[in-house]
Amino acid sequence: MQNEQKRILFINFGGLGDEILFLPSIISVKKEFPNSKITLALEPRSKGICSLTNIIDETLFADIKGKNKYFELLKLLFKIWTKSFDIVVCSGSNKFIALFLFLTFIKKRYGYNSGKLSEIVLTKAIPLKKEQYAVNMYHDLVNEITQNKTELPQINITRREVVPNTVLIHPGVSLMSVKKGMIKTIPANIWAEVVEKLADSGKKVILAGGPDDKETIDTIIKNVPQEKYTNMYGKTKNLTELAELISSAEIFLCSDSAPLHIGVALGVQTYVIFGSTDNKKLIPQSEKVIPIKAKNCNCPLQPCLWERRQTTCESLDCLKISSDEIVEKICG
Repeated sequence: MQNEQKRILFINFGGLGDEILFLPSIISVKKEFPNSKITLALEPRSKGICSLTNIIDETLFADIKGKNKYFELLKLLFKIWTKSFDIVVCSGSNKFIALFLFLTFIKKRYGYNSGKLSEIVLTKAIPLKKEQYAVNMYHDLVNEITQNKTELPQINITRREVVPNTVLIHPGVSLMSVKKGMIKTIPANIWAEVVEKLADSGKKVILAGGPDDKETIDTIIKNVPQEKYTNMYGKTKNLTELAELISSAEIFLCSDSAPLHIGVALGVQTYVIFGSTDNKKLIPQSEKVIPIKAKNCNCPLQPCLWERRQTTCESLDCLKISSDEIVEKICG
């Protein structure tokens, strides 16, 4: 019954981009049970998701990337036991997840099929189909719960008026991914060339970014005359302000990072640099979202993250994309 007041726990560990991609699943269940109370368990690094949506009533945190992973999960379990959840949905594919969900003692448990144990202890063990847009992959988890289907991420912000002829550039990726050896964007000097060439083509270029993007932004500032762009780096104080800035752009150019999914959610014309990751899994098939990839990459492993490798290779042939190719893609 739609009018039932259910307490529903969603568990999704990952970065901010993963949380945005997971939102449609939560939205669809909320549509099915509009009087439900939604709790999201996530990593502390992704808490910014709460500033982009009003659908989450409560959050529980577990720092599973730290040294005390299992202690953090045990603490999360104790927190869950103090609640009275009716349903739990978890996006983890590890075999341990089925046991964890069983130990929550929540009556209805939904997760991916990770083997015999999951088939026994879960209410429904959902086949994990990775070869699709991540939104759809996550949504498979809730298809047994709701008849609604939310196709794309949706966020709640105050949109700004679109400024004609603008290209907003958010060049960076998370520092965590760089430290782990996962290079997912073009070099800073190529970004600088892109900024200058877009400006020379008549575009109103705006730069944006956060602390993780400092090295790239500094290279752009050093190599491109200041009058050729508007520097908004560090001037968006939170994700809400960044999302509002993205909403004002006619075109958004970015790397494979969380801001990409904000652009998708806002329906802004978005161009994305892709190298080692699979664009088919990370963006919808839409004329509004255009991948930019190396033309002559013959690497047999591409895309390699995260199915074939946990780090990128040294040659990075998949990211040998010239500034001319990028500008031509945007300007035609």
